[in-house]
Amino acid sequence: MLVKVLIDNISNNELLCEWGLSVYVEYKDKKILLDGGTTGAFAQNAKMLGIDLNAVDFGVISHAHYDHADGLAAFFEANDHAPVYLREGSEENCFKQEGPGYKYIGIREGFLEKYADRLRYVEGDFSPSEGVYLIPHKTEGLEKLGEKAHMYREWEGVFSPDTFAHEQSLVFDTSQGLVIFNSCSHGGADNIIREIGDTFPDKKIYALFGGLHLHASADEDVLALAERIRQTGIRKIYTGHCTGDHALELLKEELGDVVEGICSGFEINDIVE
Repeated sequence: MLVKVLIDNISNNELLCEWGLSVYVEYKDKKILLDGGTTGAFAQNAKMLGIDLNAVDFGVISHAHYDHADGLAAFFEANDHAPVYLREGSEENCFKQEGPGYKYIGIREGFLEKYADRLRYVEGDFSPSEGVYLIPHKTEGLEKLGEKAHMYREWEGVFSPDTFAHEQSLVFDTSQGLVIFNSCSHGGADNIIREIGDTFPDKKIYALFGGLHLHASADEDVLALAERIRQTGIRKIYTGHCTGDHALELLKEELGDVVEGICSGFEINDIVE
């Protein structure tokens, strides 16, 4: 299994970076793209890394936010055939509360209609190919996390705390255990690990890859999450994007080499399928 970060908030080399995330995965005979960042700069990085986006078999949108979906326009230009999977119910209606008002943070207006022929909406547990799964949240009460993060969805002028029903985990079955990709983990990293464990009770979980949405979190919240992650017994956390530099350092202090930071160009090639 090969994993390459095509774009992240930071870069330690000549690759571009931006607020967003895009990850390329090779698993068995499939080539998969998870998210496309904000601007499509990931496609330039892919070229520099020698990755042919036209060879991608399918894509996944982790959740309905601009910094994961908007850049996929560049993917559709480079690849004219691969379907892109997203959660049923995903709409252009995600907002963040700022003071008395709301800032739009959803998928660019018109995107879902423009690329409707390439998008595939999925419900429940879904497997796009052998050993690969798309799993929705199954934890009750996630609207409390939405409210705490000041994230809302709007329907007909009414704003409600986000339940993150548009967020999904991309899961791979490997000989080392399940590898979970959840680009922002808005539903809580510990909840996600538990959800996947409950979904696949006969399998162990090896790693979680993605942002943990801690960039604006208080230290005590980060430390509490670290302890809950420790209790899951997961062996690796690869994280960046919305985790934040300070939270990343706290996680490393608490969890040691279980935690590893990512950046544009970060690569994993030692997970055995």
